[in-house]
Amino acid sequence: MSREQEQILLVEDDASLRKLLEEELSDAGLEVESCADARTALQSVERNHFDLVVSDLRLPGEDGMWLLEQVQRYTPAPGFIIMTAFGTVAQAVDALKQGADDFITKPVDLDHLILCVTRSLETRRLRRDVKRFREILGQDDFHGLIGHSRIMQELYAMVRQISQSHAPVLLSGESGTGKDMVARALHAESARRDKAFVAVNCAAIPAELQESEFFGHAAGAFTGAGSARKGLFAEAEGGTLFLDEIAEMPLDLQAKLLRILQDGRVRMVGANKETQLDVRIIAATNTDLEQAVSDGAFREDLYFRLETFEVLVPPMRERGEDMELLAAYFIQRFNVQLGRNIKGLSSEALELMRSYPFPGNVRELRNALERAFAFCTASEIEPGCLPKRVRQAQKSSPAQEEALLLALKKEDELPTFDELGNRYVAYVVSQVQGNKRRAAQILDISRATLYRRLEAAGVKD
Repeated sequence: MSREQEQILLVEDDASLRKLLEEELSDAGLEVESCADARTALQSVERNHFDLVVSDLRLPGEDGMWLLEQVQRYTPAPGFIIMTAFGTVAQAVDALKQGADDFITKPVDLDHLILCVTRSLETRRLRRDVKRFREILGQDDFHGLIGHSRIMQELYAMVRQISQSHAPVLLSGESGTGKDMVARALHAESARRDKAFVAVNCAAIPAELQESEFFGHAAGAFTGAGSARKGLFAEAEGGTLFLDEIAEMPLDLQAKLLRILQDGRVRMVGANKETQLDVRIIAATNTDLEQAVSDGAFREDLYFRLETFEVLVPPMRERGEDMELLAAYFIQRFNVQLGRNIKGLSSEALELMRSYPFPGNVRELRNALERAFAFCTASEIEPGCLPKRVRQAQKSSPAQEEALLLALKKEDELPTFDELGNRYVAYVVSQVQGNKRRAAQILDISRATLYRRLEAAGVKD
């Protein structure tokens, strides 16, 4: 809720002071209703929603403490600020203990009044956002994974089923789908949950350092190794080692990983003996490992060992209604992190988000909303705040455009099915900025087939 929509109830029996304070609060952009006694104020609270009550402590009839007690019975209860003379500061302190947000001494300093009101409203916004954030997590969170679509429920069930095994797991799926979150969920559901979860991106470690990083090294094993250092496998003892981007692991290291999977024994670089370790391996990749095996880039025996349990993490386009839930989750998360109070997506922005396939998956959705926060100046995210590619999502699909072009052609000019397929492959490659690995995954074809069709379509590297 923006400040323009926040409602203040002012309770003050001094008519001239009430008028002054009402004008000051209105000039600060707040909507103010005022009254002179506690019972009239309570009737107003019963009729309307107020974000904050600013009340004098001493009032004709029932006092401000009585009003504070009464309004706290409402859900949600408005914030409450007590105004008091110096002689009743002790009572004001007691009011804080009873649930008031703040107190202001008389004579009222107008700048201090606005500061206290602003601070109270911001605090209540933050508390409300945290509550909504926790409600979203409590309803749909599975160890950090957000989603209630059928395909995600099946994923959760799969995680629960295989979590108790000690066998390796291979997580496959497109970039940005949350394979790291699934790995953490597997660990959290397992009997190893109280032990270490060690995550490493195989692509981020230089090839010449990988053996030492994974297995550790003895003192003097190589130049610069002044002392022994245990590796990632030893750090994960009793727990889980998550190997992201497993396809980037060099072939010689793949052979050593295979042996560890078979007998659990690790030899540090430069050491004379092996150490027995108990570590569960979870590997992840967005690469077609079968094709990598065919290309000689990945060991077939390691692939067969890793795929004991293979789990496909679904892309956003297959998760249906999860997009709106994830959007709500990220909006509340950014509200809390950035101290904002954006209510959500406007109906137009939501329609655009529904139309967009999010090829970058959950990561792209998160980044799109983070960008929207930077440009959003209203209480809702409007289409103009979204990335250009999302705003253009409702344009005709490639299939519709192709059908229209075909309809305009004469019968003897219509392409063959194979020609049309080649042109579509070229289109997909152009949409992913020439990333052929990504295009092959989208099209569900091998890299060899992709190159053959691109060549047939006249596309050159």
